[in-house]
Amino acid sequence: MEFKDYYQILGVPREAKPEQIKKAYRSLARKYHPDVSKEPDAAARMSEVNEAHAVLSDPEKRAAYDAIGQGRRQGESFTPPPGWDAGFEFSGRGFDEGGQDFSEFFSELFGRATRGARARGRGAAREHGALRGEDHHARVLLELEDAWRGATRQIDLRVPQLQPDGRARLVERTLEVRIPAGVKPGQMIRLAGQGGPGLGGAPAGDLFLEVQLRPHPRWRFDGRTLVAELPVAPWEAALGAVLPLQLPDGSTLKVRVPADAQGGRMLRVPGKGWPGTPRGDLELIVRVVLPSAWDPRARSLYERMAAELTDFDARRVAAAENERAAGTEEDR
Repeated sequence: MEFKDYYQILGVPREAKPEQIKKAYRSLARKYHPDVSKEPDAAARMSEVNEAHAVLSDPEKRAAYDAIGQGRRQGESFTPPPGWDAGFEFSGRGFDEGGQDFSEFFSELFGRATRGARARGRGAAREHGALRGEDHHARVLLELEDAWRGATRQIDLRVPQLQPDGRARLVERTLEVRIPAGVKPGQMIRLAGQGGPGLGGAPAGDLFLEVQLRPHPRWRFDGRTLVAELPVAPWEAALGAVLPLQLPDGSTLKVRVPADAQGGRMLRVPGKGWPGTPRGDLELIVRVVLPSAWDPRARSLYERMAAELTDFDARRVAAAENERAAGTEEDR
């Protein structure tokens, strides 16, 4: 995916004021609007200009774009860093453009409107002549362990505040948040009264935190199922074993590995996965870990197996297993 320099597209400097952006947009719209333009690529250019204007004319989008676009150049290869938008607090429905046909670049940055803002967020509403504060939303990255067992944590948010020059400046605020046990990715944590301020004595809006989980070196989340590799020694895989497994809350679970368990086999442990009703399962992928042949003891055993198991053909055995697996899939 290519980076889009919206300032270059509109032909304005990065420090351009809102009126400069509006003037540049109107000038380019007169030049490239398909109804009046004779330029051969008018439709494509107009779409590009509309996209740049949609971002730079919105103080919140512009603040987010500026934060991620530092040092980037038009057309260079670009992939948004994972969780780049975590910690940005925005008002209303956020980055929802209602079906605008913009580029992949725009969609990756701004096209994923916060679900909670759509489903549950409320804008400013009049209550008895006063104006209720607008709901805000933010995406937050949580540690998997905190989401599993619940915790109280301080969370830093970057909030766009409109300045006299019409641009938004990101300011930080810190909130103490109680994370409920078993909260899932995409779920909302509602903080009452932490949104926009009300007018005329009306209450403030709420803040909805959309939960995302920080990538974990061991566990992978799939619905309410937790997936992880289960490292086993060759003799544990061959002979079977009962192995200890530490869960994200620090507790230990005993897992039975059946005899003749090949690498890649999936072991399912029902009801021991993500907390909730119903509770999720564990999926453990067997990974056979070989002792290093640099260890003289292991090397001696490998040499003995090579000498005595001359009729063992790993390629033939693997091919037979693959055929059986394919036949099982066809039967399904």
